[in-house]
Amino acid sequence: MSNRPVYQRILLKLSGEALAGKQGTGINTSVIQQIAQDVAEVHRTGVQIGLVIGGGNIFRGIAASAEGMDRASSDYMGMLATVINSLALQDALEKQGVPTRVQSAIAMAEIAEPYIRRRAIRHLEKGRIVIFGAGTGNPYFTTDTAASLRAMEINAQVLMKATKVDGIYDKDPVKHADAKKYDKISYIEVLNQGLQVMDSTAISLCMDNKLPILTFDLAKPGNILKAVQGQNTGTLVY
Repeated sequence: MSNRPVYQRILLKLSGEALAGKQGTGINTSVIQQIAQDVAEVHRTGVQIGLVIGGGNIFRGIAASAEGMDRASSDYMGMLATVINSLALQDALEKQGVPTRVQSAIAMAEIAEPYIRRRAIRHLEKGRIVIFGAGTGNPYFTTDTAASLRAMEINAQVLMKATKVDGIYDKDPVKHADAKKYDKISYIEVLNQGLQVMDSTAISLCMDNKLPILTFDLAKPGNILKAVQGQNTGTLVY
């Protein structure tokens, strides 16, 4: 197996919770530095990288709406949380010497570029990492759906979903010792079995546009590079 990347352009989706580390909320500086090192390592191989990051470590729109807050308002708050994470990640990446741009789906001219598809692709071609903040810019859509959408728009070859688990199991591996891990699984099986990989809108969008999803464990240093090199790190949804 060669160590050459098997993908030229990827969209990496990180959950907001990933940035919180063990503390569960907020941004853990050592965790974000580790993530930035891992991403920089991949960037040095010449792979073009788009990033979408959730906001769950700061604010969860769905949780707030479940407690009676207006869904649209709480979703907008969640989108703003993703921009905070995007700026933190941009800072960590630039400290690793990687040129990074943040594009926001909600206009905030002072801190981020507006999301412009052609400009994003130009940045990628010039070797800059682009972080897409503020989800799709619309309430009722998750950052998973935003990741699927941006992946399609920038013509990424794969959507990489970095999670806390090392792939997709038929049931929760934390609760069930006999949980089986899939190496590969079809979109339709994921939807039919209601497996919590991404929400159904995101899965359907990938299925309709034949965009493969690779889900793997972010916590292990070096895993992003392994995933990009096509080593068997997680589960492929195709």
